[in-house]
Amino acid sequence: MTLEQLRIFVAVAEREHLTQGSRALNLTQSAVSSAIATLEARYATKLFDRIGRRIVLTEAGRLFLIEARAVLARAAAAEAVLSDLSGLARGSLALMASQTVANYWLPPLIQRFRRVHPGIAVTLAIGNTETVSAAIHDGAADLGFIEGEIDEPALAMTQVAEDELVIVVPPGHAWTRQPPSSVELKQGAWVLREPGSGTRAMFEAALPGLGLAADDLAVALELPSNEAICAAVAAGAGATAISRLVAANAIAAGRLATVALPLPKRRFLALRHKERYLARAATTFLALSQAG
Repeated sequence: MTLEQLRIFVAVAEREHLTQGSRALNLTQSAVSSAIATLEARYATKLFDRIGRRIVLTEAGRLFLIEARAVLARAAAAEAVLSDLSGLARGSLALMASQTVANYWLPPLIQRFRRVHPGIAVTLAIGNTETVSAAIHDGAADLGFIEGEIDEPALAMTQVAEDELVIVVPPGHAWTRQPPSSVELKQGAWVLREPGSGTRAMFEAALPGLGLAADDLAVALELPSNEAICAAVAAGAGATAISRLVAANAIAAGRLATVALPLPKRRFLALRHKERYLARAATTFLALSQAG
């Protein structure tokens, strides 16, 4: 069994799709199929069921996926140790962040890091707060960046920045002329991020201060991206609570308007696994993020 076979298996297993797995690895579909078939034949164990044109993990495949991820994480840690021996001239850094951080706060930071360390290949994946913390826990990324708090004893959290949530509505909305009462907030339509999003979690945590509970809101739409949220609100779908960073351009252009209701500030947090080796590239990037 080789690390390459494990990488191929994990890529296909996470997507349950041969074509998508081969694209993610930049390999031909025949090479991917051959690697999976070799694993199954070598150990006389079926890892996938072929159902029509689809593949799904068998019970053995699901158990093997856990172990395969752990082996790849250990191999990445070993590679990081060797990379550290040559300084920051070469190596890689895998980041994962929630949408607001990834799209608005991290890009300038990554560019500053790359100017000083051009030999380090930086990758950035985007998810919500839950998927980011899971990736750090499983060793799929070196550092994670999220909005708001999580309860995960295995992860160390470090504040790297501060953000402000604002309620926004279309221009001319009645709430821009006079802050709404709790009754009006209940009666209004809301456009919110999906459950698991840090933005939504922070907003729901702030609702008691406005005399509301999460179940009081009439959620007209749940959308998976900040850009979709802003577009829907600008089109008149309802109100939302969103990062001022995200809404700043639309507010300046007159496509969105803020509502004069104070919401608490939130922290941007860096996540790392307490027990995993943190390579020099990751520690350097973490220090840069704390310096602002």
